[in-house]
Amino acid sequence: MKLLCISGSPRGKSSNTLKLVEEALAGATEVEPDISVEQVHLGELHIEFCTGCGACHKKLLACPLKDDIGEVLKKMLDADAIILASPVYINQVTAQSKVLLDRSSPFVHCQMLRGKYSAAFATSGGGPHEMVPEYLKEYLISCGAQYVCGVSAPMSGMQEARKKARALGEKLVRAVKEQKTYHDQLALMQKRKAFFKPVISSRKDEWKGEYDYWRQKGWL
Repeated sequence: MKLLCISGSPRGKSSNTLKLVEEALAGATEVEPDISVEQVHLGELHIEFCTGCGACHKKLLACPLKDDIGEVLKKMLDADAIILASPVYINQVTAQSKVLLDRSSPFVHCQMLRGKYSAAFATSGGGPHEMVPEYLKEYLISCGAQYVCGVSAPMSGMQEARKKARALGEKLVRAVKEQKTYHDQLALMQKRKAFFKPVISSRKDEWKGEYDYWRQKGWL
């Protein structure tokens, strides 16, 4: 089982949000000692803003920008479970996190993370924090990954949040092992497929890579 943890904190390994991720990993390894865990710190990578050129739609996930995002996307495709973590910056994910999401739009158009399970973490200095896991949940389900749970907290609530994070790690691994089904999320994915089907069909030349992916899946 492969578990990929992606942190959007610019503080790298000194991130407070990472402390919750580490608790989740401790819980995950209790359930599955042989689990393969990889951590990616976006703040330590060379990443550039999406320019909206559309190259990744025409040739699936191809991008003219020469940076590290492509490798991160490959790791996401190779994982069984994905954890996204970000501190709260002005009521949202960090810029580093947002760049990753922006650069992965074929994941959304084609639900390329189907069959995977996911979770999210967020921390704030002391203000609102719940909106970030909810935003990441929306993104992950849009990509086809079933969302197990999220944990967020202000710094004053970290002690309790750590307990929840450890339990979440256990829950995430069990969901993968048992291939748990979240019927409401699968129904939402089907609804989004119905929305994108005419869009993909109408742009079969402009978005050839995505069109071919849909045909291979038997969705057209």
